[in-house]
Amino acid sequence: MTSAGATVTVAVRRPEAAASIVDAIRASTGNSGVVIKSLDLADLCTVKRFCAEWDGPLHILVNNAGIMPLPELQRTPEGLEMQFATNFLGHFALATGVHKALTAASGARVVSISSSANMIAPVFFDDPHFNFIPYDPRLAYAQSKTACALFAIEATRRWAKDGIFTNALNPGAILTKLQKHVGGRLITPPEKQKTPEQGAATSVLLATCPQLQDIGGRYFEDCNEAPVVSTRPKNFGGGVAPYAIDPANARRLWDLGTTVLHGR
Repeated sequence: MTSAGATVTVAVRRPEAAASIVDAIRASTGNSGVVIKSLDLADLCTVKRFCAEWDGPLHILVNNAGIMPLPELQRTPEGLEMQFATNFLGHFALATGVHKALTAASGARVVSISSSANMIAPVFFDDPHFNFIPYDPRLAYAQSKTACALFAIEATRRWAKDGIFTNALNPGAILTKLQKHVGGRLITPPEKQKTPEQGAATSVLLATCPQLQDIGGRYFEDCNEAPVVSTRPKNFGGGVAPYAIDPANARRLWDLGTTVLHGR
């Protein structure tokens, strides 16, 4: 997108850490329209400030930030479980906060990054922040990624009339600093692992492909729509669980997010 001349905002928790990367992008693409803005998805106050400061239409929003799997239970200042707060609620607050900017784009797309972990756990609607359920880092991560898939369903239902369409995706197994809490390694077989560029391909497809204009509420992987599976594959196969694309669950999740953000 940067190479195509788009104005790109890189919203990050530590702007100083992103500076060298953004400089490299500018140099390699010749595009000076790449800017850095501060945004901490675990801090709803900074999300609100970011949205308030946004100016102009927003054509593409890629909800890509994430953490996994925190070995000990951590909470935000609001008392929210950190993985659910960062991976889903922060993105939910961001997307709803820039809704007017997305509408102004007249054909905006929102890309929601999920994971094959959707097949490990549903959203624990009655206790998403592990106030009663014994904390399990893997389950906490999994429910947050199921939530990212469900967001695409309800966002499209609500916002298609505004010209906003949202799809979710599994980028695949990519070795990055995301795995720092699990020994910096992947358990996925090497032949099924991806480079960062390969992992980004499906996100770019959903953000730019002309064939996906006015299409939303779907779940993709490997640049194709993923199959719905009845049981979790044991061979690191792909797919999406039925509960992760269920419209009733998606509406319930939206209500949960709205309650957290607005107390109603």
